Amino acid sequence: MEAKPENLQQLKDKVAVVTGGSRGIGKATALALAAEGANVVVNYASSSTAADDVVKTIQEMGGEAVAVQADVSNAEQVDALVKATTEKWGKIDVWVNNAGITRDTLLLRMKPQDWQAVIDLNLTGVFLCTRAVSKLMLKKKTGRIINIASVAGQMGNPGQANYSAAKAGVIGFTKTVAKELASRGVTVNAVAPGFIETDMTEGLAAEEILKAIPLGRYGKAEEVAGLIRFLAADPAAAYITGQTFNVDGGMVMA
Repeated sequence: MEAKPENLQQLKDKVAVVTGGSRGIGKATALALAAEGANVVVNYASSSTAADDVVKTIQEMGGEAVAVQADVSNAEQVDALVKATTEKWGKIDVWVNNAGITRDTLLLRMKPQDWQAVIDLNLTGVFLCTRAVSKLMLKKKTGRIINIASVAGQMGNPGQANYSAAKAGVIGFTKTVAKELASRGVTVNAVAPGFIETDMTEGLAAEEILKAIPLGRYGKAEEVAGLIRFLAADPAAAYITGQTFNVDGGMVMA
C-alpha cells in the first residue's frame, strides 16, 4: 500500500492508537490510517512479532509507527499505553478500540472464566481505554473514538453468549459516551462488522453463513478499515457521533 501525496492525506500529523493492531481488522486499520498520514501506535497483547511487522510495513510506506505492548483489560497497562503514546508524539487524536477475543461454546457448556475473559477484554477494555484517552481529548476539545462492535451484538449468535453480550454492551456504551463527550468536540462511534476474513472466522461453517449474507461472501478487513478511516477523518466525519455502522454484506438491515 503506497502512501498518498501529503496534500491529500486526511490524517496528516494526527496520532492514532489501534488496540489489537497486529492482525486482522486491527492491522488493516493501522495500515489505512497510516496511508492517510497518521502516526500510528500498534498495540498488541503478547507476541511482538506480528506488531513489529505492521510497524515495518508502515515505515516502508513512508509513515511513522511504533508497537506498544499492553493488555487493555488492565487499567495500569492502559495508562502505560497512553503515556507511551504521548511521550512519543505529545497527543492522541484517534483511538480505535479493536482488541478482542472469542471463547465460543453453547451457554450450558460455557465456563464462568470463559464468560469473564471475553467481557473483560471486549467490553471492560473498551471502557478503560475510552476513559483514559477521553481525558486528553476533552482538554483539546477534539478527538475521534471508534469502537469495534459486531453484528453478534445486534442479532445474537448461538455459541457466543459472552461475545454477543460484550458487543451489545459496546454499542450501548458508545451511545452514552458520545452524549457525554459531544459538547467538547469528541465524537464516539461504533463499527459493527459481520463475518470478515480473519483468524476469528477460520473453521466456521461457511456454507451456512453465506446463506445469511445478501452479498454472498465474507467481508475483507480492508473494507472495515475503510469505514474506520472515514470516521477518523476531520472534517469529513466531524458531525457524526453516537452511531453504529454495519459492514456486514447486508446481514443486518435496520
